[in-house]
Amino acid sequence: MCGPSCSVPNPVPTTRAGWPTRAPDTNGNDPAPTTILDADALVDRARDIVKTLRDNAGLTERDLTPAPASVDAVREAGLFAITVPREYGGHGANLPTLVRVAVELGQGCPSTAWVFSLSSAAKLMTGAVQTGRARDAYFADPHCVVCASGVIGGHGETVPGGLSLTGKWRMASGCEVATWAFLVTPIVRDGAPAGGAGVLVPVADLTVERSWDAAGLGGTGSHTLVADGVFVEDAFVALPPPGATMPQPPARLTIGAVLAHLAPMLGAAKGAHQVVEELLRGDKAPFQTTYRRMADSPLARLWFAEATRLVDAAVERSIRVAELLDRTGDVPPMPSLDRSTLRMELVTAAQECRAALGKLLDLHGASGFQHANPLQRFWRDVEVGTRYAGLNPFITAEDHSRLLLTDEPPVSMAL
Repeated sequence: MCGPSCSVPNPVPTTRAGWPTRAPDTNGNDPAPTTILDADALVDRARDIVKTLRDNAGLTERDLTPAPASVDAVREAGLFAITVPREYGGHGANLPTLVRVAVELGQGCPSTAWVFSLSSAAKLMTGAVQTGRARDAYFADPHCVVCASGVIGGHGETVPGGLSLTGKWRMASGCEVATWAFLVTPIVRDGAPAGGAGVLVPVADLTVERSWDAAGLGGTGSHTLVADGVFVEDAFVALPPPGATMPQPPARLTIGAVLAHLAPMLGAAKGAHQVVEELLRGDKAPFQTTYRRMADSPLARLWFAEATRLVDAAVERSIRVAELLDRTGDVPPMPSLDRSTLRMELVTAAQECRAALGKLLDLHGASGFQHANPLQRFWRDVEVGTRYAGLNPFITAEDHSRLLLTDEPPVSMAL
């Protein structure tokens, strides 16, 4: 799948508790490390498997979870290890590389690209707060899928040695193919609220409630995770000290999470662009016109050029944000206005994607909505994915205007 230079460990076994362990080779030694690839090589790997993802996109959507062949293709290409630290056998890639790879994969199957991108972002973000045994367990298999959910419907009750986790956590994208889940949960101590925590739980210890069946991104498997008194050891609980307040997360992580949701949608827009470009380069004529083919129409060429500009601008805008986040870091913490400006850039990119799809659909016509045509899936996926909460256009714009013109604090807790 990924050529002779691809080195991926054997499937990783799990203990009875579901915690992954390092898989020895046939001689009982630790597995060989992943071949470390640079950004361009990772993007090439992604480009090489786009056809596999495209061929399985319908199955992914039908089954409400990424198709096994698509998951295998991403894993065999070494892409699930993209943000895993190099000392754990990953590529240690930066945010711009993550965005570029997700854009490539999104041209084949936006749902699979979504799971890849969110898993990679989760490893980057939640991996940063894990220490000791939890960190070693989390990265034991650099090629596994991880999922996360902050949509809370449960709690963790303190018990000797850890937490007892009970309840539901919605929209855990990729949970049916994931090894680990990172869940944000309220803490209850002696029957009273005691703050919140992030907990790392093997998905094998949870139950998946198949709740995600949406008009777009149907194949992301963004189902609900259910816990019924699941014990989580203290080492796997990221809990602030008593009386401490949680610091504002670094912009690289919070805005990086928004980027991770947006990047597959950029790929979907590019995928739709390819479908219409093939039509324009073919012999099909606009219905009931004197033109022999669509490209003979000056306005068809103009609309296609405008759609191209919108898609290219969205991709370039997003990569600039990723590069700025990687270059500036978050020391000292990024001012709220600067964070707001970057979020406005990403909202603008999302709107550019939607605007481009409108022009591309008009060019293609009603046949683009046939179930067999990938254009309608790209459109539906973009319409849903660009409405992710982190890309909320009116709240983002409201915050930006407050920070620009008044002393009022932003309404978004992300700033």
